[in-house]
Amino acid sequence: MNRDVLLIIQIISGLFLTVLIVLQVKGKGFGRVWGASSVSFTRRGLENQVFRATFIISFIFLLVSTLELLA
Repeated sequence: MNRDVLLIIQIISGLFLTVLIVLQVKGKGFGRVWGASSVSFTRRGLENQVFRATFIISFIFLLVSTLELLA
């Protein structure tokens, strides 16, 4: 694969990963961040999707970084 394509994928995945990490507020759910009063200690709905997407994007970032080193 072309190094330029790998670099572009790495930059885009890095930006997405940064946004996903910033969206996850430690100890608080999305509802508490935006003013909802209910307390829930489990990840539900959008919070769960962001949590899983963080792992997927981090795997893509690490994979592309490794491929770029080997290219």
